[in-house]
Amino acid sequence: MPFAVALSGLNAASSDLNVTANNIANANTTGFKGSRAEFADVFAVGAQQIGNGVRLSSVSQEFKQGGVDFTDRGLDLAISGEGFFTVSDGGLIKYTRAGSFGVDRDGFVVNNQNERLQIFPVTTTGTYNTGTLSDLQLATSDSAPQATTTTEFGINLPADAQPPPVAVFDPNNASTYNHSTAITIYDSLGATHTATAYFVKTATPNQWDARFYIDGTAVGGANTMTYSNAGSLTAPATGAFALPAYTPTTGAAPISLSANVLNSTQYGSAFGVNTLKQDGFTSGRLSSIDVDTSGVVFARYTNGRSQPLGQVALSNFANPQGLRPLGDTTWGETFTSGDPVRGSAGTSSFGLIQAGALESSNVDLTAQLVNMITAQRNFQANAQMISTADQVTQTIINIR
Repeated sequence: MPFAVALSGLNAASSDLNVTANNIANANTTGFKGSRAEFADVFAVGAQQIGNGVRLSSVSQEFKQGGVDFTDRGLDLAISGEGFFTVSDGGLIKYTRAGSFGVDRDGFVVNNQNERLQIFPVTTTGTYNTGTLSDLQLATSDSAPQATTTTEFGINLPADAQPPPVAVFDPNNASTYNHSTAITIYDSLGATHTATAYFVKTATPNQWDARFYIDGTAVGGANTMTYSNAGSLTAPATGAFALPAYTPTTGAAPISLSANVLNSTQYGSAFGVNTLKQDGFTSGRLSSIDVDTSGVVFARYTNGRSQPLGQVALSNFANPQGLRPLGDTTWGETFTSGDPVRGSAGTSSFGLIQAGALESSNVDLTAQLVNMITAQRNFQANAQMISTADQVTQTIINIR
């Protein structure tokens, strides 16, 4: 009997050493979660009060937070708090805390095992469909240009200005206007054009004429601007001029501009340009991928525009310890773990996402080394128990 009991102790200590060895081996594995060997005593059914040894009851995983190490890669992601990244292995859904992602040849965001990161897709209204999972694929095409439709001239015209010496306006003759300013605008193909505004003081007090040119071509005639005796714009009433369409030579669609002068003033004695704005932009190439703390993935383009590609899908479980380890720091759901609850970072029980960072292993190396010594002593003690039982048996055999 002592042999069997001590043998169970040897097996238990060996299992404890195996678990400890696995923890120590993965001390530097990204997203790794340490395990703990749990044991239970064994008693035979009946009135016997002496136990039959020990058995390995469970190997429990410890899903506590690991440290966050910052990196220089935008697609390195770490979760600060609860939740798992959701990845697809050819349709098989897995869960992981290892956020080292890259891009494959087709533009899909994948981990080192070529499993695709899952996101909530963007809806037509600009929200995210949290009821559907899809693969995150980076946009490889250029960002489309947008033609300019509105320009804004925030200027100050000098209150003491006099009409120019030459009455007939000529954009090539500075003696025919008082001041001018220019802004770059875009056509429907993304080509640039120069829109120039000329301001001419009239003989009527507090009144100016504004003339607009695109690439040196007049767009309409004189547009009257009137100011109050306090220097604020009173006409046009809407603060904007609707200019005739200009057809560019690039083959783009005609440019129809609205010139907004609502924020213009007539103060003091100096001409000043406070703001120049327009709402168009040229085409752009993909320059970077950014992920915010809520998991929204943005594609940034060289034209300054950004486009949301989706929101990283996080999953959580009622009993994470019931998850089945699948290797490569991934887990699969089981009946014991419960069904996955999916959501976005920063909502409900889900943590935040840190881009440019990775979660390190949560293994406490010092604690594991102490546990290794304890398991080793247990192994030695059980081995000594077998040696003692052997000596007792040998003594009994030698009785004559």
